[in-house]
Amino acid sequence: MKDFLSISTCTKDQLLELLKLSHDLKALYKSGGRDICCAGKTLAMLFEKPSLRTRVSFETAIIQLGGSGIYIKPEDIGGIGKREPIKDMARVFSRYVNAIMARTFEHDKVAELAKWATVPVINALTDWSHPCQAMADIMTMQEYFGDIAGRKIAYIGDGNNVARSLAFGCAKLDMKLVVASPVGYELDRESIAKANSHASDTVIQTHDPRSAVEGADVIYTDTWVSMGQESEVAKRRADFTGYQVNMELVKLAPSHVKVLHCLPAYRGFEITDEVCESDHSVIFDEAENRLHFQRALLKKLICG
Repeated sequence: MKDFLSISTCTKDQLLELLKLSHDLKALYKSGGRDICCAGKTLAMLFEKPSLRTRVSFETAIIQLGGSGIYIKPEDIGGIGKREPIKDMARVFSRYVNAIMARTFEHDKVAELAKWATVPVINALTDWSHPCQAMADIMTMQEYFGDIAGRKIAYIGDGNNVARSLAFGCAKLDMKLVVASPVGYELDRESIAKANSHASDTVIQTHDPRSAVEGADVIYTDTWVSMGQESEVAKRRADFTGYQVNMELVKLAPSHVKVLHCLPAYRGFEITDEVCESDHSVIFDEAENRLHFQRALLKKLICG
């Protein structure tokens, strides 16, 4: 594994290895131990989209491994692929740093960085894929359920990058995903077909959130309005009426159900404050696990 761009390009064994390493390193650091395999190593962190969790978790992860991170804003480089070609940027960064993390809008930008870079490239989020988030989600499920094979996730909301990454993760790790979205906001058919080509009937699309949560081990939701969609706020909030994760919906699932949200949560819209603060919610364990998964990913990609 040279890069980490999408769960769809990883094997089951690679994903399981990363998850085991995540749990092992979490236990090590929680017990006061350290692994400084990245001493003297540097991570370039390219941001087109601002983020609380992505920046802090990656920067903390590389520091805890003994290395350092360089935060690079769009204005620092004139935008990714704007002031100079991405292929030039990738080769220059490869002479300076040991890995590149990028959080962008277009997935093609991260893919092109990886094509030309001679150091590992990590997709920290694109409009198409959010693999680090989905792996932290799966890590959280393992902590609460142990064996995750056969577990059912009900994803309520926009068929976006998070839903897509979860679909690929479920296909590779023997879980089931039901995506409940309003008409016009479904997960694209190509991604569903790709996931189901790995394991048949892994992903099902529906328009009914109530039926989606029946028998679910996990209820997952995300913001209805992602970065870059701010002009659509009123329309989206109207279109997603009836898709809120509230206690009425949660009570239709088994009593052991856990609720996940990749954050930031817009309480009162896609999820209620009551659910966020309920015993079903594990959203802050999930947020913490971004750090633990990404630390394992950096160790694997940089240190081998």
